[in-house]
Amino acid sequence: MVKILLAEDEENLGEMLKNYLNAKSYKTDLYEDGEKAFIGFCNNQYDLCILDVMMPLKDGFTLAKEIRTVNKTVPIIFLTARSMKDDVLEGFKIGADDYITKPFNMDELLFRIEAILRRVKTDAPFVPQVYTLGKYSFDTQKQVLQSEDTMHKLTTKESELLSLLCDNANQVLERNYALKTIWEDDNYFNARSMDVYITKLRKYFKDEPEVEILNVHGRGFKLVI
Repeated sequence: MVKILLAEDEENLGEMLKNYLNAKSYKTDLYEDGEKAFIGFCNNQYDLCILDVMMPLKDGFTLAKEIRTVNKTVPIIFLTARSMKDDVLEGFKIGADDYITKPFNMDELLFRIEAILRRVKTDAPFVPQVYTLGKYSFDTQKQVLQSEDTMHKLTTKESELLSLLCDNANQVLERNYALKTIWEDDNYFNARSMDVYITKLRKYFKDEPEVEILNVHGRGFKLVI
């Protein structure tokens, strides 16, 4: 699950944003000032940061500079009530990926988050991995699932879905996260398509009792090894 750091000192807005992003399957930690946010960043691993510019103790620009000393690549979105050109330039000079002015539409923020995460995923180098699944080995680069006497050449979608399940082995893989990561849209037709691929993956493991793909009602799937 994508993990987001949210630094926002307006209590009502902060809680509303946190609840909204959690409902969209983004694990979100809320900090009410810049100092607590930086401590939280140093003690956790985040995939994206959303920073209010005007905060007590430490403003968003200062916080972003400190975050950049620790991690030069984590995406940063600034939230601000100000729309001065100099502020926008300052944000991008620090290394912001985007900048949104209050008041804003929640869906607009979500679209910007998704666009940044798609770009980061595209830019990231592919790291081949080989997973052990009972008697099977799964080579993500060759897209092959094989044992001593069986070999299945997987399609790209099958391989991507099995990779996500392996990355979250023995944990719940959220349905919406899988859909947006692989299909980039969680509409009905993509959801039905994913169910078909889950059924195909289950068939590959039908003779391996140590591996099972479970439905988790209302949430998604779990690869149990």
